[in-house]
Order: sequence, then C-alpha cells, then structure tokens
Amino acid sequence: MPTRILLLARSTIWRALATAVVAVLTAAVLTPTAARAAATGPAPRESRPVYSYAHAVRESVWVDTGLDEDGDGRTDRVAADIVRPSEPARQGRKVPVIMDASPYYSCCGRGNESQVKTYDPQGRVVQMPLFYDNYFVPRGYAFVGVDLAGTNRSDGCVDVGGRSDIQSAKAVVDWLNGRATAYTTRTGTKTVKAGWTNGRTGMIGKSWDGTIANGVAATGVRGLKTIVPISAISSWYDYYDAQGAPLYDGGPDELAGYVESDAAHAHCAAVQKKLADGSPRSGDWTPLWTERDYVKDAAKVRASVFLVHGMQDLNVRTQHLGQWWDALARHGVKRKIWLSQTGHVDPFDYRRGAWVDTLHRWFDHELLGYDNGVDREPMADIERHPDQWVTSRLWPPRTTGTAVLHPAPGTRAGIGTLGLRPARGTETFTDDPALSETDWAGRLTTPTPEKTGFLTAPLTHDLRLSGSATVTVNATPTTASAHLSAVLVDLGPDTVRDYADAGEGITTLTTRSCWGESTAGDSACFKETAARTAKVDYTVFSRGWADLGHYASLGKGVPLTPGKAYTMTLRLAATDHVVPKGHRLALIIAGTDRDLIDPPSTKPTVTVSLPGTTANLPLVGGAAAFARATAGSAAALPEPRVLQGVRVTNPPRHVPLG
Repeated sequence: MPTRILLLARSTIWRALATAVVAVLTAAVLTPTAARAAATGPAPRESRPVYSYAHAVRESVWVDTGLDEDGDGRTDRVAADIVRPSEPARQGRKVPVIMDASPYYSCCGRGNESQVKTYDPQGRVVQMPLFYDNYFVPRGYAFVGVDLAGTNRSDGCVDVGGRSDIQSAKAVVDWLNGRATAYTTRTGTKTVKAGWTNGRTGMIGKSWDGTIANGVAATGVRGLKTIVPISAISSWYDYYDAQGAPLYDGGPDELAGYVESDAAHAHCAAVQKKLADGSPRSGDWTPLWTERDYVKDAAKVRASVFLVHGMQDLNVRTQHLGQWWDALARHGVKRKIWLSQTGHVDPFDYRRGAWVDTLHRWFDHELLGYDNGVDREPMADIERHPDQWVTSRLWPPRTTGTAVLHPAPGTRAGIGTLGLRPARGTETFTDDPALSETDWAGRLTTPTPEKTGFLTAPLTHDLRLSGSATVTVNATPTTASAHLSAVLVDLGPDTVRDYADAGEGITTLTTRSCWGESTAGDSACFKETAARTAKVDYTVFSRGWADLGHYASLGKGVPLTPGKAYTMTLRLAATDHVVPKGHRLALIIAGTDRDLIDPPSTKPTVTVSLPGTTANLPLVGGAAAFARATAGSAAALPEPRVLQGVRVTNPPRHVPLG
C-alpha cells in the first residue's frame, strides 16, 4: 500500500441550557448513584469511563440514502457499524454520537497501523479502527463507523466527494435524528430506529474521512453539532489542480477504483466514466468540481469546527485549510485549530497525550454541553519546532496585515532583493521539469537558469507570517504554455520535522501506549512515535502553483501568445511560520515544481517584469513589522553555495489516505 495516501467565533449555546438539562447531561455519563449525587452538586466538567466497553452493544444497520448510484433499481443502503454503551439504554437514557465515515475500512485501513474493521461470524463489528470507540464508549458516547457508498459492506458507487459520498454520511446523521430509514440487514425489510441516541453527532476523520465531515457540515444538516476534520480537503478541484496546473498523476476515477468494493467494481463503470469525463487533465474548472466545492457552502455550516492540519502536508495541501478557515470565519462559525510541522499525519501520532485530552474536552463541551473551558482557551496551537508548541489567542492574530513586498534586481543574475519599494527591471528563468523547489532553494544564492530568487537582508527582528499569502506575477513566456510556481523560503539553519521522509515527520516505535479499554479483538494500545528531524540550511514553508493559460479564468485555459505579457495571482498555501532574527526571507519564482505539478506541454523561458510582480504576505504587524525587521541590516548576498534541506524522495500520490 502506498505510504503517502489521503477550524472559536460564535458564542456557545450551552450556558443558556445548562440549568434546565444538567441532570440529564450528568446522567448521560455517570452511574445512577453518581448521577443522583451530582444532581444536587456542581455541573460535571468531564465525562468519566464508567461504562463497560467489554459489554458494549455492537450492531450494524443499513441506512437508506435515497439514491440509486449503482443503477440496480433499488435505493442504496450504507452500512453503519455501531459500538455503544449498554447501560444508558437499559436505564432509559440517550447518548451522543461520534462518527467517522470512511472509504478505507476494508481496502486500506485507518491510522498509523492501517487497521481495518473485523467482524464476528454474525457480522457484528469486532475491531473498529483507531482509538475513538475504545476511549469514548466507556465515557458515555456511541461510536459509529460508516462505510461510504460503494465500499466495504455498503451499496452504491464511490463518487469521490460528490453527492453519493456526502449523502452516505448525511443519511446516517438524519437516521440518528429520526429523519431517515435504516434496516437490520443489507437487503431485508425490517427497519430499526436509533432510539438510544439524542441525535447530537460529532464527525471526525483524517483526509478523505475529514473531507466527508467538511462536506456533510456544508449541507447544514441538523443534529451535526461539531466536526473535527484532520488534513482534510475543502474543494476537490484544489486537490487535483492548482489554478489550472494539474497536480501530478491520476484523477478521481482512479481513486474511486482504488477504494471501491468488489460489488462496486461490477456495477459502477458508468460512475467512473462520469468522473473521468468530468475531470479533464486540462486544469479547467468543470461542473464536477463545483459539486465537490464545500467552501462555497460555508454559510450553511451549523456545526463548530476543530480543524487540524500539517503545515508541510504535500498531499492535502494547506490551501484547503486556509480557504475553508477563512470562509467559516466570514460566516461566524465557531472554530479551533491545530497546526503542526508534519506532513499528512494524524495528531494522535505526533502529540498523542495532548490530543486525546483536547479532543475529549472538545467533545464533552460540544456534544454533552459541559462548561470545561475549552471554548475560552487560545484558538490555535502551533508547532514552532519539533515537539515545541505555542498558542495564539486568535488565528490569524488580530494584528495581522497584508504587507506588499516588491522584488528588485540584484548584483547577481537571477538573484535579487525583496523589500517594500517598487523596482524596475526584469528577471528570466527557463522551465526545467526535472527540478523541484528543493533544488531551487538549495541553490538560492547561486545563479541558475531554472529559477529567479529574491532575498531580504538578514532580519534584525523575528518576522511572523500567519495565514494565506498570494504572489502576483507579470510574466511573458516564449511558448504557448507555461506553468508558474511561487515559493516562500526561510533562509537560515534550523532543525525541523523531516516532512519529506516516508513518515512525514514521525518515526514509529515498537513500544505501545493505551488509550481506552481493550477487548480480545480490539486493542486500545497503539505504537508510539517520535519526531523525525532534519538539520537544514533553509525551510520551504509555503508554496503555490498555476497554469498561466488560466490567467483570465479557471473555467477554460487558453493558449498563450509568445512574447505577450500576462498577469496572474498565485494563491499560496496557508501557514504560520516565524522567520527568526538573523535569517532571510526569500521568494522564488520558477516553472514546474517536479513531483508536485505536471509540466506544461512546452519548456518556456519566462520573463518576469518586476514592477508588475508583488508578494502579498500576511505578516503579524503588517508592513511596519517588515520594515522594522529589515532595517539596519546589510543587504549583501551570502556567498554562493549548495544549501541543504529536506529531500522529497517519495513523491506524494493522489490517494488521500495517510
């Protein structure tokens, strides 16, 4: 199996309800004796593991989606495997739900150990991947693992983020809230109701799973109270294309074939053809992508959002978090965020204890209504150095402002300066698809034909970039096609997580730690990890790509006229990075970023007009902070030499798993 496979603004509603429902909420997670004692005492602040995991109810239902994607004349049913504490139902009490809807429960596995669902001879789930059921079921939650349509034990077809994917999970939320029909078997007629739940649901998941959480939240479905998308996609176009530039290999049709069940293989060829036809490798935005754009529907989101992402994720890049976060902020959605130095890695595998504690308190607050203070903590946790975390009360900080920086020519060909004043002149580069951002950055101080770079003087103060940047380029190509890359670099020595290694910043150890209760068939003990680090001379911390032929519209690329100037603004991946005092901030403009975008059909030489080129950076303190950090330092370039950084030895593949 490939090693590189796949958001606090609104005020809380809980305090107004706490007095009226405290007894019910308390009883939902305490034994009867403890519940009676708590009824006359303080409101609970934490759910406790008072229920038996060994005696939990394990059952499966098949929820009718109302769709017939596989064309068999019968509406599709999706399998939902449930693990829930038995005691509350016997006592007439209802519990909330944590749900992970995934296409990976049988084909590929979940988590760092690639766990799959296993079943007993009666078809009841024995092993549920990951720790969620082991940890939360004893604390009074039900866990529901949903097989997306076309995968594992579900009917239908995989449509990669489209109507079927999202309806697979939304239908289950509807069923949990009494609005949909479920059956006790895949083909039978006996129906079943979710009388054991209060319908309050939180969705969680990494990569494709987290993407489904985003998509379901964007429907505005009632009953979904919070989502925790980890390394998740917010718009599928931006997973496969970057402003017209195709991102390496494959398409959604191939991805569907990768995860679908044997039954889907036999019935879903038409759906795969529709996926292929609707996603041409031209980089054009088509109706298929509009259907799979959740950002446009951010106004519908009712759920709170706890977003987690690795800032060096080259699979689901942080543009996904940036545009989703900003859209949610515009609509006043309650948000929280964690940003790590890793690549496509789950926080359970880089900050395990803090993650389980924070997630526990988040679900207790959002699903049980406990006033435990998590909503009053800093909005953002950010990893500055391996295993060294800081917090930010708001993200981005309120003092963040856009600084417009201008490139200027320097004393060496292709190596200029970066400052606040506009400059005259041009620089040129010739696209070399054999080279990547690490090649460019490694020779940043050396004139080379495939890139042009612009550096500040050594900083006299730290400079923090927080949020999403853009780079506007005025470019004149010599051929009818051209791709552009813009890369931000922190030039200076550091020790970072080696996100380019196969573990994307972690090393898996042989020791284990346990999180929840185990059974003979489902262990709560998981392999521990440690940070995998690299000593570097530079750090690429944000990047963006585009096809110049899409300068006027993403809807349709056009051939370029050689010798004609075009202006295009590249959207760079969101980040939160501090360029420390003594380091230099650099901007590289080049062509094909090998292994990250496909090359154009030609190898153009591109002339960059410096007066029409700007870097628009989200700096804490704005332009004034940049002026302060670059004042009083000599602007002389460092001596030419080869600089060492992380090396991408295993190019990312378009399978959003992990």
